[in-house]
Amino acid sequence: MSRPRVLSGIQPTADSFHLGNYLGALRQWVAMQDSHDAFYCVVDLHAITVPQDPALLRRRTRVAAAQLFGAGLDPDRCTVFVQSHVPEHAELAWVLSCQTGFGEASRMVQFKDKSAKSGADTASVGLFTYPILQAADILLYQTDEVPVGEDQRQHLELTRDLAQRFNHRYGRTFVIPRPYILADVAKIADLQDPEIKMSKSASSPQGIIDVLEDPASIRRKIGRAVTDADAEIRADEKTKPGVTNLLRIYSALTGESVAALEKRYSGAGYGTLKKDLAEVVVDAFAPIRERTEQMLADEAQLDQMLAHGAARARKVAGPTMAAVRDRIGFLSPA
Repeated sequence: MSRPRVLSGIQPTADSFHLGNYLGALRQWVAMQDSHDAFYCVVDLHAITVPQDPALLRRRTRVAAAQLFGAGLDPDRCTVFVQSHVPEHAELAWVLSCQTGFGEASRMVQFKDKSAKSGADTASVGLFTYPILQAADILLYQTDEVPVGEDQRQHLELTRDLAQRFNHRYGRTFVIPRPYILADVAKIADLQDPEIKMSKSASSPQGIIDVLEDPASIRRKIGRAVTDADAEIRADEKTKPGVTNLLRIYSALTGESVAALEKRYSGAGYGTLKKDLAEVVVDAFAPIRERTEQMLADEAQLDQMLAHGAARARKVAGPTMAAVRDRIGFLSPA
């Protein structure tokens, strides 16, 4: 029995992934290598929906790829590649754009949220249509399952609608992807503002922990994490969001339940909890940081691994795009 195919991507828009990325995606991607025919891409085409410095984008793309391998993705067990290395992504996105209604695209919530920050007049057309490129990413690989969080459900529904529409108009071409509900991962909040999600776009530098961060900096940030005046260590989302966040991080990285941690730290101070948690985080990220640095020290080998992944990806993307061209009515080259 063949394994279901899964596809997911991550943007190269920072110098390091952060703790929320690791718990919400990377760690689960590693586990899925054994249960799925897994395709993972660094989505540099998505990154340019907002202005990017070319040299920085190039460096961050390598850093992102190195972290994927450093976190445990095995090129012999999954396919890891850079989105722009497979030109079929952009070609299929154009075809799907021509199947998408303007009103349909306008209803995508994330565009409204992101454009509201800088103003719709300055937002790029690429930012407006990127859910269609995301649909192309998925459909290109005849993907069975797509890992989704709550913020991506609407985009997956658009993907399913476009696949069904194309199949109805032109004959069965695409697999209709279904959501793969990730194991329940607690929302990781900003260390300085536990009311908001840990995020590169929203968090302050002191509120976010990076995978590649220096251990001393990790210890310092966790030591300064916001708690409250009540010294009791217990989870309470409403009255103790900062302590709850620390307990969630601890639980997610160790597998120990929040209830067990509450019992273990009963009567202890916040300082003890923070000190122990800092070591848990440092120990979790140390091997990833070491492997990532080794990868980046040999860019030629890293680029070769990505070229290998792109070649594997094109073996699937090429036939899909050939079928799309034929069904649309494009003339085959002589």
